[in-house]
Amino acid sequence: MRCFFLLPFEAGSLLLLPCFCKVGIPIKDHHMKTKLPKFLLFCFAIVGFAIASFGQAPDRQQFIRTDAPVIALSHVRVIDGTGVAPQDDQTIVISGGKIQSVESSATAKLPANAQTLDLQGYTVLPGIVGMHNHMFFPMGGSPPMYSNMGSSFPRLYLALGVTTIRTTGSVAPYTDLEIKRLIDAGRMIGPKMYVTAPYLEGRGSFTPVMHELTGPDDARRMVNYWADQGATSFKAYMNITRDELRAAVEEAHKRGLKVTGHLCSIGFKEAAELGIDNLEHGLMVDSEFVPNKQTDQCPPGAAVSASLRQLDLNGTAAQETIRTLVAKNVAITSTLPVFEAGGAPLTQTGIGAATALLNQRVLNVMSTDARVRYLQARARVSSESNYVALLRKVMDFERAFVKAGGLLIAGPDPTGNGGIVAGFGDLREIELLVEAGFTPLEAIKIASFNGAKFLGEDTRIGSIAPGKQADLMVVKGNPAANINDIEKVEIVFKDGVGYDSEKLIQSVQGLVGIR
Repeated sequence: MRCFFLLPFEAGSLLLLPCFCKVGIPIKDHHMKTKLPKFLLFCFAIVGFAIASFGQAPDRQQFIRTDAPVIALSHVRVIDGTGVAPQDDQTIVISGGKIQSVESSATAKLPANAQTLDLQGYTVLPGIVGMHNHMFFPMGGSPPMYSNMGSSFPRLYLALGVTTIRTTGSVAPYTDLEIKRLIDAGRMIGPKMYVTAPYLEGRGSFTPVMHELTGPDDARRMVNYWADQGATSFKAYMNITRDELRAAVEEAHKRGLKVTGHLCSIGFKEAAELGIDNLEHGLMVDSEFVPNKQTDQCPPGAAVSASLRQLDLNGTAAQETIRTLVAKNVAITSTLPVFEAGGAPLTQTGIGAATALLNQRVLNVMSTDARVRYLQARARVSSESNYVALLRKVMDFERAFVKAGGLLIAGPDPTGNGGIVAGFGDLREIELLVEAGFTPLEAIKIASFNGAKFLGEDTRIGSIAPGKQADLMVVKGNPAANINDIEKVEIVFKDGVGYDSEKLIQSVQGLVGIR
């Protein structure tokens, strides 16, 4: 008869391995004289080989451009991520996964054993530290559903220069934690991950993938349980109550962990007073300016948008919110791409540029179903300019927040109508920060150094300096002069290993929306 062996395969799936065997044959241990039939020995040999193979690291070499012990990136422009002016014709020496030196190419002394890459005409930047980078993607439906992209997203993030991510909300937390473990062990290709626990949502969630809290005690239980599992941050969501948020913040802070929030039931100033560490999406979701807003209630989205359109950013109310956030050390995460894709009309220049919203490289990595859903959603977007005016105000708020001393961090938020994809969205966020009025160097700092600072990792990552991890992106051109050059990523270094960007992208063509 035909027998099957069930073996673990990839992330949580099983492989059914066929093998022909006979029923009723006694199998004795090695102390007994009865020998196993040859065909059974053959079957077990195959199984043993399969199990051993699954325990090994995948063939990463096909995606690696260079992993020499010592690497010199010569004649390159360096944008170090701190906001200072670029340095031309520099040489960066990488050894042991770290940056050993950054010197003028005219005077740099290269180690004798260094593999040298001549990068004249290229710019090296710090790897992006993405601070709103889910591992999941919208799958459509009503109510909406979401599914983890555990195969495509890790590769796309790394391919486009994102060397560190915070997941900022999870719908499959065990999967996220296991993917992080596999990446850390070298068995998967992807960025360094800081895993956020499942959403802390109150009653009234719009999607069944979120647990609804039953009160403050439930919030405390969730925080402690997921902290024990390895989550490093928490995200409050739209219908959480003040008492639930207060309890979650208190428990997280006891453990040295931070809480961010995409809020609606609670305004920004209230959340700051309750001790929240970070607020997602900036002004676009702040409900505190809705007239007669009810305590612990999320107003309709149209009411929030209407209140923001009427808001005077130079007025007392807006300025008081900004002052409170800065005084309480509350960071804001800019997520401009998800708003652009969801509401900005197609234009030739400016917000909603057709080249960004219908980027062929992005469409190519989507499955047919995901691509059709997105294009249908784009076709329904109104051509009216009201939304663009609101998005401009969101941008102005972020500039005012930074001018007042606030810490602005960045991420793309690959949700919405499905137009935001891992990696590509991170690069678009930087371009939109420039459109918001930041200089290219300021935008790059927001997307790299500021994220590292919020994570408490700025001594290790987020900028280019001797002694830091060699997490770098190599792009053709000069993003300091033309921010769109930041899309021309060719090599991404993570801990000193240089990956081929295009090969990673090609390896996941058509997979976004599937896995």
